[in-house]
Amino acid sequence: MKNYNFLFIILLGITFANCDDTKKGENSIFTFDNSNYKAQYTADDALSLGVLNPNSKEIDSIIYYVNGKKAGFKNRNEKLNFNLKDQKLGYQYLKALVYFEGKNSEATARIELVSNVQPKLLNYKIVNTFPHDTASFTEGLEFYKDTLYESIGLYKKSKLLKTDYKTGKIYKSLKLDDKYFGEGITFINDKLYQLTWQEKTGFIYNTNTWKVENTFTYDKDIEGWGMTNDGTFIYQTDKTEKIWKMDPKTQKMIDYINVYSGSSKIKAINELE
Repeated sequence: MKNYNFLFIILLGITFANCDDTKKGENSIFTFDNSNYKAQYTADDALSLGVLNPNSKEIDSIIYYVNGKKAGFKNRNEKLNFNLKDQKLGYQYLKALVYFEGKNSEATARIELVSNVQPKLLNYKIVNTFPHDTASFTEGLEFYKDTLYESIGLYKKSKLLKTDYKTGKIYKSLKLDDKYFGEGITFINDKLYQLTWQEKTGFIYNTNTWKVENTFTYDKDIEGWGMTNDGTFIYQTDKTEKIWKMDPKTQKMIDYINVYSGSSKIKAINELE
């Protein structure tokens, strides 16, 4: 009886394995036809979306997606030309949902979209120098009403400073709690916003009293690095190639861009002006 039970377990295991293999097989019946794909694309390019059908399945139709959005529909195994001009720089995630013989299967792929703008090298010269405390681990700085404000980092040493940039004299100082590592700052709507590094916490201060009026938690799983604004939105960096766009009223991330210099991705973007 024990031998029969053992044999039954083996057969059951084989059955489950076969079912699992069949499931995997159904999900890998089709692949993207990347035979003519380039290593990198620019916004001037169009992408030909099509799938390979090595098992000669009878395809009814295909829906193509780019970055989760429907790009187009094709009958049978027709290809779709997709213009890349409106896509963000960075990786483009492709999906084909293939309907065939009363079933459906997905194929996925990825391409990289880079900048078609070559950066210009700029020359500069130093026209003036000003004193600054070399012990200050400056992580953020911004002028507000002709006065320099700084966010100083490091655990147990983080603080906000209001200084005379010409003399280095400190007008005002506010120490952060020891558990915070101060990062970028920016002034918008007469409020002072400050990021922290890995604590995923931001502060909103009254610009006159420096009292914390509100705190917020990053709504993305990111670090806090640089910060600036354009008068309407806040922009911040997170140690990657991304610059996030934040609504200062809700502190929600509403968009982002990926930064490229020509064909090169620029990682660890920090200070923003």
